[in-house]
Amino acid sequence: MAFSLSPPRKSQSMPTQASSDVLIVGGGVAALSLALQLADHADVAIVTKAELTEGASLYAQGGIAAVMSNDAAELTAHIDDTLVAGAGLCRRETVEYVVRHGYEAIRWLIDQGVPFTQQDESQQGAVNYHLTQEGGHSRRRVFHAADATGQAIENNLAARVRNHPRIQVHENLIAIDLITRHKLGFGDPDRCLGLHAFEKSTGAIRTFSAQELTLATGGASKVYLYTSNPDTSTGDGIAMAWRAGCRVANMEFMQFHPTCLYHPQAKSFLISEAVRGEGGRLLLPDGQAFMHTYDDRGELAARDIVARAIDYEMKRGGLDHVLLDISHKPADFITTHFPNIYRRCLQFGYDMTREPLPVVPAAHYTCGGIMTDLKGQTDLDGLHAIGECTFTGLHGANRLASNSLLECVVMAHSAASDLKRRLQQRTADRQSLPSWDESRVTDADERIVVSHNWAELRQFMWDYIGIVRTTKRLQRAQHRIDLLKEEIREYYSNFKVNADLIELRNLVLVAELIVRSALARRESRGLHFTRDYPTLDSDTPPHDTVLIPSDLANSVARVNA
Repeated sequence: MAFSLSPPRKSQSMPTQASSDVLIVGGGVAALSLALQLADHADVAIVTKAELTEGASLYAQGGIAAVMSNDAAELTAHIDDTLVAGAGLCRRETVEYVVRHGYEAIRWLIDQGVPFTQQDESQQGAVNYHLTQEGGHSRRRVFHAADATGQAIENNLAARVRNHPRIQVHENLIAIDLITRHKLGFGDPDRCLGLHAFEKSTGAIRTFSAQELTLATGGASKVYLYTSNPDTSTGDGIAMAWRAGCRVANMEFMQFHPTCLYHPQAKSFLISEAVRGEGGRLLLPDGQAFMHTYDDRGELAARDIVARAIDYEMKRGGLDHVLLDISHKPADFITTHFPNIYRRCLQFGYDMTREPLPVVPAAHYTCGGIMTDLKGQTDLDGLHAIGECTFTGLHGANRLASNSLLECVVMAHSAASDLKRRLQQRTADRQSLPSWDESRVTDADERIVVSHNWAELRQFMWDYIGIVRTTKRLQRAQHRIDLLKEEIREYYSNFKVNADLIELRNLVLVAELIVRSALARRESRGLHFTRDYPTLDSDTPPHDTVLIPSDLANSVARVNA
């Protein structure tokens, strides 16, 4: 069934206070899947920092990995590939749960009308879906909608969300902070009650209350100068949850996508993993292939290995980029499998059917985040989290390609079941929350300070805490972060908030969590590679890097730490 995109119902005349049964922060595949799962049972509100569909999910090209059968060997292969990519840090329980619910996730998306690419019908008339293969996968198991899978899923789910009578969409608001019982001085037990959000168009601060709140805010790749992600990926959910007392884990594992288009106007346009999966080769400028000198799987090695190989070759040869070449394939094969990438590259002057593409790595995915269980529950009562902002143990030290959208849908369904149960047990006690207090702050008189701090942070994070790290670089970054934190604290305390300040405050906190986690890991594992400890620590069992807020240090036990 087709749905038309209608305008949001309450974005233009939002009241100062709004309440709902469930409040979801974010507008990606995880958020939309959760909203649709809940909307027949509860009143749902969605708060997004941009237009509903403008998030990292929209730009996911490759697809969603899943086994569409009960074949034990196929399920085991997907589980094993995930564990291998995760370099010993995946939680097997989580991996098995997500992989074994893959069939259910794909079937639900198909039922929602997502147009996955098909092959010719079988002799029995059943629909066959074209499956592709990506780095780290031993089999073809990636469902896709040409080369714009995220866009197809996102737009389809967004249309259904807009047309559901029990879902209210509030766009272009940036969440500032969670409202909790502790913050209001109510004491124990602590609980999440709602949040404050900044309305971009008016500068007003809105207050949202809910019986249950879920963060689906995406990752934090914008902390780096070069990223494949949109401007929304500023770690807002991770930062808010930390400030509210939630643990975070494995923030040192930031995934860099190996192949983003190198062009001054491209803004790191992603060249899908599937290009390598369908035969694309990585070459030096003289045409020499190099990946088999790093890994027997060549171009199909996991992302951490490919990104480090490219980084090394660029530094060794003083190169601005390497080349990705699939021009040896027939032109109609390329344009059929990668129509959007082909058209976009043509806009930048590259014909991938005739010539190789210049590519570089760019920050792409946050493998750590807010600690949750398999129901999406965080350390804070009343607060769930799903998607890229979380740490569930699925990705370990490195995410396997196309497992991210799978996690979004599977964990959304799991969280929805838990939230339905909680709502049934909870009395309807919607309460009015205090409005944002601006009585003791003034308008900012030096906004240039914020923009300078923003640029400085992203530059030194790229220089010091990128694909290859050292202890000295990490310590230098920590020193710079300490200085920025003090400037931002003073600015935040004395001036009215704005969008840039809110995001900068979150990014600096996320940067600190990344650096603290990286300093704590004295080995090289997965996405974390340090020259001071270039091998695995064979004397210590693999462990997660769990960071505990100071106010939780005495009340929350470490998990797998």
